[in-house]
Amino acid sequence: MKYMKKLLVLFFISTYLLGLLGCGSQKLNQDPIPKHDAFKIDSKQVAETRIINVWTPPSYQDGNETYPVLYMADGGIKEDFPHIANTISKLIVERSIPPIILVGIENTDRCRDLTAHSESEYDAQFCPLTDGAKAFRAFITKELMPEINNKYRTSKKTGIIGESLSGLFVMETFMQHPESFDFYIAFDPSLWWNDSYLVSNANNLLKKHPNKEATLWFAGSSAEDISKHTIKLAETLENNAPSKLNWKHSNEPNEKHNTIFRATKEKALKWALNEQK
Repeated sequence: MKYMKKLLVLFFISTYLLGLLGCGSQKLNQDPIPKHDAFKIDSKQVAETRIINVWTPPSYQDGNETYPVLYMADGGIKEDFPHIANTISKLIVERSIPPIILVGIENTDRCRDLTAHSESEYDAQFCPLTDGAKAFRAFITKELMPEINNKYRTSKKTGIIGESLSGLFVMETFMQHPESFDFYIAFDPSLWWNDSYLVSNANNLLKKHPNKEATLWFAGSSAEDISKHTIKLAETLENNAPSKLNWKHSNEPNEKHNTIFRATKEKALKWALNEQK
């Protein structure tokens, strides 16, 4: 009986943590699929073929204007691409944000691609500790971006958006590879990864940032193992943010890990996109 109780406790703990990771989670909301382009790209960086979904604003068809590009992992049709594309479309129609192109990358192995190497064996039960994020980032910056720039009328401004593990990838890219994008949006990033390495080392990482304008918006829900890290990072930024970084932390104690993305996406997009110069 005691053995069965231990198994049940472990099961519920694992279920809770997998929910925070978002690995393999089923989307409960059925969003209408917007009109979009889709193509495949054979990647040497991740050694596989990836499906790319691209949404362009209505004005794209009417002229020769160039547009900034927002990239997102979790960008499959059965993932977050439809609801983010529909949200962007709505905000553009309302004139709440400037027109922008959305590029969604469909997942193949989410946990592998979105996590850096970890020294914590605890993390191995959820994701591999092999720094798959390094190859995935190289795929985006070295292969996907040139392909998008070749296929579409793009400006020089680029951004990245993500939630949970994808939010971790956004924050790691901002902290360790800040030259990759101009603006970053992260919802409930899994900053506990690798014994909260990014937060613990934030001061030193921020000192290495290039002297360039950048925008960062990030939010934390009521999930304690996430919010304590987003709050701590905000405190660090208060004292040590690079001079040209425009940043905002949105503390959302009334939201849960599985509600924060949809609850705060509009204000995140409005703030981040209207802060671009």
